Amino acid sequence: MAPRLQLEKAAWRWAETVRPEEVSQEHIETAYRIWLEPCIRGVCRRNCKGNPNCLVGIGEHIWLGEIDENSFHNIDDPNCERRKKNSFVGLTNLGATCYVNTFLQVWFLNLELRQALYLCPSTCSDYMMGDGIPEEKDYEPQTICEHLQYLFALLQNSNRRYIDPSGFVKALGLDTGQQQDAQEFSKLFMSLLEDTLSKQKNPDVRNIVQQQFCGEYAYVTVCNQCGRESKLLSKFYELELNIQGHKQLTDCISEFLKEEKLEGDNRYFCENCQSKQNATRKIRLLSLPCTLNLQLMRFVFDRQTGHKKKLNTYIGFSEILDMEPYVEHKGGSYVYELSAVLIHRGVSAYSGHYIAHVKDPQSGEWYKFNDEDIEKMEGKKLQLGIEEDLAEPSKSQTRKPKCGKGTHCSRNAYMLVYRLQTQEKPTTTVQVPAFLQELVDRDNSKFEEWCIEMAEMRKQSVDKGKAKHEEVKELYQRLPAGAEPYEFVSLEWLQKWLDESTPTKPIDNHACLCSHDKLHPDKISIMKRISEYAADIFYSRYGGGPRLTVKALCKECVVERCRVLRLKSQLNEDYKTVNNLLKATVKGNDGFWVGKSSLRSWRQLALEQLDEPDGDVDQSNGKMNGNTLNKDESKEERKEEEEELNFNEDILCPHGELCISENERRLVSKEAWSKLQQYFPKAPEFPSYRECCSQCKILEREGEENEALHKMIANEQKTSLPNLFQDRNRPCLSNWPEETDVLYIVSQFFVEEWRKFVRKPTRCSPVSSVGNSALLCPHGGLMFTFASMTKEDSKLIALIWPSEWQMIQKLFVVDHVIKITRTEVGDANPSETQYISEPKLCPECREGLLCQQQRDLREYTQATIYVHKVVDNKKVMKDSAPELNVSSSETEEDKEETKPDGEKDPDFNQIMHAFSVAPFDQNLSIDGKILSDDCATLGTLGVIPESVILLKADEPIADYAAMDDVMQVCMPEEGFKGTGLLGH
Repeated sequence: MAPRLQLEKAAWRWAETVRPEEVSQEHIETAYRIWLEPCIRGVCRRNCKGNPNCLVGIGEHIWLGEIDENSFHNIDDPNCERRKKNSFVGLTNLGATCYVNTFLQVWFLNLELRQALYLCPSTCSDYMMGDGIPEEKDYEPQTICEHLQYLFALLQNSNRRYIDPSGFVKALGLDTGQQQDAQEFSKLFMSLLEDTLSKQKNPDVRNIVQQQFCGEYAYVTVCNQCGRESKLLSKFYELELNIQGHKQLTDCISEFLKEEKLEGDNRYFCENCQSKQNATRKIRLLSLPCTLNLQLMRFVFDRQTGHKKKLNTYIGFSEILDMEPYVEHKGGSYVYELSAVLIHRGVSAYSGHYIAHVKDPQSGEWYKFNDEDIEKMEGKKLQLGIEEDLAEPSKSQTRKPKCGKGTHCSRNAYMLVYRLQTQEKPTTTVQVPAFLQELVDRDNSKFEEWCIEMAEMRKQSVDKGKAKHEEVKELYQRLPAGAEPYEFVSLEWLQKWLDESTPTKPIDNHACLCSHDKLHPDKISIMKRISEYAADIFYSRYGGGPRLTVKALCKECVVERCRVLRLKSQLNEDYKTVNNLLKATVKGNDGFWVGKSSLRSWRQLALEQLDEPDGDVDQSNGKMNGNTLNKDESKEERKEEEEELNFNEDILCPHGELCISENERRLVSKEAWSKLQQYFPKAPEFPSYRECCSQCKILEREGEENEALHKMIANEQKTSLPNLFQDRNRPCLSNWPEETDVLYIVSQFFVEEWRKFVRKPTRCSPVSSVGNSALLCPHGGLMFTFASMTKEDSKLIALIWPSEWQMIQKLFVVDHVIKITRTEVGDANPSETQYISEPKLCPECREGLLCQQQRDLREYTQATIYVHKVVDNKKVMKDSAPELNVSSSETEEDKEETKPDGEKDPDFNQIMHAFSVAPFDQNLSIDGKILSDDCATLGTLGVIPESVILLKADEPIADYAAMDDVMQVCMPEEGFKGTGLLGH
């Protein structure tokens, strides 16, 4: 038996031998477990929930040990947010903006670019001509250049460990929660920056992007027949290098520049020869920039899946790169030094994390920039080791190639930045303009004020914690009551008093009170007995109440519990006695009526009744913190309990008298009823001579008469309309019977309801009227054409013979007569047959009905759509995915909401996997109509359930490079649509 149950049993063991009227003060204190010994720290490891004298394990351990000042507050040391000496400033990751942060750090450490941006005129500098920048107004950059200026100034001279780039990101209109293509961001931003700076008057500012990053190459095509060269000059800001099948950077560059043969279908049209000729094509590097950006194409498009994927192959590269063998004009200075390596951690092209390793151009030391965190590499060496361990996609380990001195290998590097090697190293620091420095100083002042405020808050928390520590040390020793006067306090309040993370609230003991406003015996497991001395201090410092002294021990509750326990122990004996009494036959009129259901469950009902809590006190079942129900839940439970029948209420009729059904009750002896009445004194009593409810007898007779009447009506109608009931020998419009020229129409619903009544007249109500108004429009016109009634609308109507119609008019109330008449028109042989309806068709309402039916067809939550692939104008079915289970009727706004299972938007990747056709190669059509609107729903496109969509696949072009004199345009990522990067 669990310790808590053992304590419960021990506290009430006396109740087995003591009558309720004999309960004394000693018995009451025993029930409240005053007699239990207090626990000792070190011996008792956790709090004993059933012992009100146990004060161990309630949270006191954090106060009685060594003082740790850090535990008195949750405020970090503000100096941890301060920039370290001779270190750089980090950038906050706003969610998924790590790709932006890496490029900002690389561009910041390009001293020439930083200097040029500082020289760019700013609206902020205009303030310096007057009285300076207003103190009460925050600086808000107006252009992208101003945002970069301010960011670079903060990165250079801020006292913070990291700064917030949200103004810059917001100005570009980027989604902070979506990971974007870092390489595409670099291209678009450089284009935007170049366009913005092109309007500057200072040539050092206007041309900085071209001077630093712009090179030139030529597409050269040579005719093998006449030797004519065709050149197409092009500028570049980075070289995009394919890494598939390569291990070294130099191999990637060589492939980029390799000669390509144009033969066969790819022959080149030579203007000199005026015909297609075999030719060669290659790229020639004409000039290289000071900063050479090499994009390693790790993210490639997979035509099989229709998505990007990342190539996690190792590429080796050296810290010194000699580009002279690759340029057309020899003799210049083409030796480059590695200055930055941009890394993508992760195996997927759509997730992961971006960091940058950048070399300080002034000190030559390498730093790792990881958003807010910046780490200096030891020994001025680039170290990529740990970055390569984070992208392993599977158990199959790819061994890293050995790298010699001055070389590195990486499977996560996606961009390498090389700087043209010069003899002179930069010695002078780029100076921040005065107006920007003033803004930085202002931000530094705010930071220092914040540091002072946080330090003061830390000090206040520590002082408050020390005072609380002394209070706990003093009071905890005086908490045990012993033999002195005592009070009860909620265990939950004591725990909160000892909890350093929450402020102490006033004492609230109301939840532990019984219906007599005293301490409930069942709540003793969540209360603690403390000394009157400690209680006086608690109430004087924190207030609250009510105070629960020795007078708060509830004698009424203890006496009631004593009575209940005695009844429970007596219940087992009484149960056997009642069972034996039920076996005896009741003679004369001495018996009592008892419900059979009540007799089967009376013992359980008695136990439940004895276990019910009194008043509104919630049972906690001995738990430390009882989960109380909210108001709505408790009301619902009380309502359900009220609806449950009490003992012997199962033989009550709706009028509160004895029910007329003798199958639901039995007669018991007077002795058995006396025993049962001890447990259910309020149960309804019915002596054997009591008459059944007179009202129920009358209703029973009326019910029997109604049933007989219904049977008679049903039999008469069934005899009058036998064919209609048995659904045989029915007329048909598509095969009009020769024996009549007139057929009548009723609603199929009327026929079905009538058949139900005839089959089961005692369970269904008679059908009194035909109800043909459902087949007519508000104007009184018919809603169906003759053709539709022979096809799709035939399920809504029933055709009636003239003889049957005469009988229907006698048996039912007919609101509207609807009939179809066949007539012969014209003198020709054979003559033309016409079918005329009365009333006539209402064209307007018929058209509205058809439109509504079409709308209903398109508004579905789940349906089957078939897809057939067309190959050489022949349909091909795929067994692997012959149909799509889709939903199509939701609007675009609805699609954004989370849908429950079974209501998913169409996923045409099913088509891709079934037919091996990527989404961009899919041409979908239905009934000759091309489905090209990607934003539309299936319903708006006219795709209804069971439709067949035709799929025709575009064949991929084998070699895009074979297209002569066509410039390949790299379209921007979808993710940057609507941002400031495309605004120019």
